[in-house]
Amino acid sequence: MASPGVRVLLLLVLVSSAHGDASGINRTRGNRTLTPEEEEDSQQHHNNTKAFPVLSFNFEHVRKPFEISLWILLALLMKLGFHLIPRVSHIVPESCLLIVVGLLVGGVIKALDSDASDTNSSVPVLNTKLFFLYLLPPIILDAGYFLPIRHFTENLGTILMFAVVGTLWNAFFIGGMMYGVCQIEAAQLGDVDLLSCLLFGSIISAVDPVAVLAVFEEIHINELLYILVFGESLLNDAVTVVLYHLFEEFSHAGTVTITDAFLGVICFFVVSLGGVMIGLIYGIVGAFTSRFTLHSRVIEPLFVFLYSYMAYLSAEVFHLSGIMSLIACGVAMRPYVEANISHKSYTTIKYFMKMWSSVSETLIFIFLGVSTVAGPHVWNWTFVIFTVILCLVSRVLGVVGLTFIINKFRIVKLTKKDQFIVAYGGLRGAIAFSLGFLLTDTHMKTMFLTAIITVIFFTVFVQGMTIRPLVELLAVKKKKETKRSINEEIHTQFLDHLLTGIEDVCGHYGHHHWKDKLNRFNKTYVKKCLISGERSTEPQLISFYNKMELRQAMMLVESGSLAVLPSLTSMQNIQPRDTVKQRVIPSISKRREEEIRKMLRSNLQKTRQRLRSYSRHDLMMDPFEEDLSEVKFRKQRVEMGRRVRLTETHLNVHNSLSFKGMVSQMGYSMPLQGGERKENKQMKALKMWGFIMFIFS
Repeated sequence: MASPGVRVLLLLVLVSSAHGDASGINRTRGNRTLTPEEEEDSQQHHNNTKAFPVLSFNFEHVRKPFEISLWILLALLMKLGFHLIPRVSHIVPESCLLIVVGLLVGGVIKALDSDASDTNSSVPVLNTKLFFLYLLPPIILDAGYFLPIRHFTENLGTILMFAVVGTLWNAFFIGGMMYGVCQIEAAQLGDVDLLSCLLFGSIISAVDPVAVLAVFEEIHINELLYILVFGESLLNDAVTVVLYHLFEEFSHAGTVTITDAFLGVICFFVVSLGGVMIGLIYGIVGAFTSRFTLHSRVIEPLFVFLYSYMAYLSAEVFHLSGIMSLIACGVAMRPYVEANISHKSYTTIKYFMKMWSSVSETLIFIFLGVSTVAGPHVWNWTFVIFTVILCLVSRVLGVVGLTFIINKFRIVKLTKKDQFIVAYGGLRGAIAFSLGFLLTDTHMKTMFLTAIITVIFFTVFVQGMTIRPLVELLAVKKKKETKRSINEEIHTQFLDHLLTGIEDVCGHYGHHHWKDKLNRFNKTYVKKCLISGERSTEPQLISFYNKMELRQAMMLVESGSLAVLPSLTSMQNIQPRDTVKQRVIPSISKRREEEIRKMLRSNLQKTRQRLRSYSRHDLMMDPFEEDLSEVKFRKQRVEMGRRVRLTETHLNVHNSLSFKGMVSQMGYSMPLQGGERKENKQMKALKMWGFIMFIFS
């Protein structure tokens, strides 16, 4: 028997020889060299024998979604911090602070970049595809879906004049004058031709809806001025698109014929009306789809977002106006969709649109600041200064000249203050910056982009920061949004019918006449096809009640007061199982009738209530704020009445005691405290004589 030490030694020798044989087998197999494939398989088998990795790092796998989430988080934190400092937010517009944040972020990224040659690749830039396909549609959808239709239609003629004629005037005036500036020898801009200047004028002439929304919603201007400037910024998209493509083609061709100019005019109508038609088609299809979502409430908001976005993309496919398509889709879809979907879906649509548009607006201004730091710039003092001056001059001349013509046809004239605010509110923004990126990469493109950025910064910082003090200095009427009551609704409809009748009697077919025709056609044919259930045939008074009920339900849900939520078994979203004959007024239960009467009676009396002005950053409001103020007012009135009655009682008692004292002084006996009687027989005649003299005096 071998000793234990010898046994251990033999075991180690056998193990080492076996390991050597295995390693030899890995290299050769029966005196044969392994092929590369066999060697790779053996190496993989050897790697599989390694320990299992507990922690690994692979940032490239999630880099793009992580960066997108980080940018959105930065935008939200900036917006949150902005509204936590009311002093700053009251003086400086939010767009200005966001651009400053973008400049700081871009500067930090550029400073941390060690390789100067890779600066443009490392700093994110607001390119055209990102802006037009992902960031702009949410803002336009929010503006179009909640567009005040009544103010928009009543001022449509004025808006079209500013949007079409005003934009054409700005484009040709700026382009022509800039060509004259380029002919100055000291400017050293002799290589810039007329078509390039007109192309630059078409880019810089349009008012930007994103910048207008960011500034005008913070100053709470009145509805007329707001809808004039904002409507112009929405509808001038067609003019800008046509002029841009027209002058771009002309600049490449080098010659312009009469036929090309005529085709350009036709192209304007095709781009504008084509975009509106695509939006209307998608809006009607979306409204019709919402009829069948009774049993699938969770997907109702998705139809609204997808149909609207598809309308925008479909218009962009044919180079039509995607902005006008999106606006038309939202306007056409909203009244029918709200009649079909549930209350929760409506709340989801509203707040998701507000959130989406707010985040997109924040990212646009941050990316604008970052792109300013990242991009190369060609600074020409003459070109930049004259661009800023001509933008201001053309805007003022255009507004004053067009207003002189418009006031001849308007009932409510635009005053000098209104003209100043409209002219001063012509802000430029990221649309002009993104259109500049579409130009061919030349030295001229860089100079144009530098001038465009300067104009954007001037309008956003200088005009955006000073428009609020100017509005307060000029005492311009601000927005006073009242809560619509049944009383106001009835009188508004009464006046509409009255004006329609007056137009029919006079033989003048104005907008009231055509509005009445459109309402009748909508009620007779369209509502029956696009609205499900009994809501397609209900009277307007009941329809308005449903809107108030929906608003009250949303206010209660926002405040968290679900315990006091009334029974909202509304006629909305109720599909009758059996076929019921069409009635003028739908049959409702006694309980439902009592709820309607209670709601209408309470809203008829709420004439003193006021709502706060709209702000996309402050959607939550206390639904009981007005009710509490009403209760407080009533308590104060009761307390005041009690004090008045108490005062009157004291006065009566005082007068009564004075009369008793006077009579007692004349010698008559009156019951006083304790039942005592006071008599003075000696002075009776004298006091009687004094009393007679007092009466006659």
